[in-house]
Amino acid sequence: MTQQTLSFSRNDSTKFFRTLNKRVNDYFKDNNIRRTGNWKIWVKTVVMFTLFLTPYFLILTLDLPGWSMLLLTIVMGIGMAGVGMNVMHDGNHGAFSNKEWINRLMGSSIYILAGNVYNWKVQHNVLHHTYTNIHGHDEDLEAGRILRFSKHAKWHKHHKFQHYYSVLLYGLLTINWAITTDFLQMKRYMKRKLSYGKFPNPATEWSKLVISKIIYVSIWIVVPLVFTDIAWWKVLLGFFVMHYVAGLILSVVFQLAHVMEDAEMPLPAENGTMKNTWAIHQLLTTVNFGTNNKIVNWFTGGLNHQVEHHIFPHISHVHYSNISKIVKATALEFDLPYKEYETTRKAIIAHFRHLKEMGLKPAIQA
Repeated sequence: MTQQTLSFSRNDSTKFFRTLNKRVNDYFKDNNIRRTGNWKIWVKTVVMFTLFLTPYFLILTLDLPGWSMLLLTIVMGIGMAGVGMNVMHDGNHGAFSNKEWINRLMGSSIYILAGNVYNWKVQHNVLHHTYTNIHGHDEDLEAGRILRFSKHAKWHKHHKFQHYYSVLLYGLLTINWAITTDFLQMKRYMKRKLSYGKFPNPATEWSKLVISKIIYVSIWIVVPLVFTDIAWWKVLLGFFVMHYVAGLILSVVFQLAHVMEDAEMPLPAENGTMKNTWAIHQLLTTVNFGTNNKIVNWFTGGLNHQVEHHIFPHISHVHYSNISKIVKATALEFDLPYKEYETTRKAIIAHFRHLKEMGLKPAIQA
């Protein structure tokens, strides 16, 4: 990752964002509603935590056959992804509630998902939301040598097969959080003195990280091993299956928004300036999908409305379907792109088509 300082253009000659922002603000004012979550997000919170935690307690307290325990771990993975997309995400954006302590509480649910609040806010709120799809700045485009998401990344021979093996790796997202990613990220972010808001005390954050990991391992592995008769390998298998299901869901949902053939991946000029304003940059680099599918809308926490989320990250996802009409109409009025795939299936096909294209050996430039 480069440490070059970037700046976006301030020349919004069409006054796109000013117009859009006023229209969205008027929508909330005219309808007398808050920009944060409402009763719908509380219902979803109960449902997602029920899906996530109820199977865990059933496994601990009932004598179940192996196949049913396996199915329950799959349900836990679905619930785990649901908590991440619907509860933790809004909480750490300050969009769950108008009360800050509730946002902190809901954002802290990331600890039982194997993550860390400080790391997530730096990677997601700072690096991803500010420098969306800019190679060397947005860590969501970084996959080491294993995957090549951008034409600006170095090509390796094995990339020509990445549209086949990538989906197998996507499921490892959250289990990597639990084992290695959080430690590496914190070391990197602390060294660069990155933060979302005031820079925290390093000793405090490292202590939170270590203690939260010990508690996490105790809940999900030690307790089932000590207080049940479940074989150790079944406990580890269940832990892996839960994480794999959650990781696969989260990875695919995230990739469909940005790692797409229609999502631009622009580079800054040599002096670190970007061609467009920040808001227009979000339109160019972000893609919606399946927004007319009520199930997709509900389960993904509005993450299929990424255009709206990236321009208005402090607005709760429960409002995205309504404000999307305003965003789309305003973008088209200003002759700007509003990128979307009608169905999730079409978006998935486009994503793997993009991976296949990025896996081709780049032509040698003359």
